[in-house]
Amino acid sequence: MALVDRFKGLPALISVARAAAILGLSRATAYRLAEAGELPVERMGGRVYIVTDRLRGAVGGGA
Repeated sequence: MALVDRFKGLPALISVARAAAILGLSRATAYRLAEAGELPVERMGGRVYIVTDRLRGAVGGGA
């Protein structure tokens, strides 16, 4: 399955752990990338979420 195909049917925001699984990264690496601004994040209520559409665009799948 192509990486961009893994985004089909996902909600607008996903957990960092779910994004890590999609990208083939460890959870710790995904959190480091999120904190460094390398992953598109949205913070709500103290939690960190990945913005699905922006992540899809970042991996070459278009918006």
